[in-house]
Amino acid sequence: MRRVPWLDALYRVALTAVGAIIVIAGLILVPLPGPGWLIVFFGLAILGTEFHWARRLLGWVRMAVARVTERWRVWRARRAAYST
Repeated sequence: MRRVPWLDALYRVALTAVGAIIVIAGLILVPLPGPGWLIVFFGLAILGTEFHWARRLLGWVRMAVARVTERWRVWRARRAAYST
């Protein structure tokens, strides 16, 4: 695909459009019950295949989710220790 410049450009435009549509749809679904954030992250993963900023943003989100998850585990462990 890299040999044919117009096909490469078409691929990049299509990939960007699909990723952006998925991210926008996920953001619309965030306040509704369902997997809104999961869809946003999926769209960022698609955009991350072509754009460095999306890869960095997705990496930051993964680290933030890991920090929140770890804090949640520590909080639950402390709460379980106090209740027994």
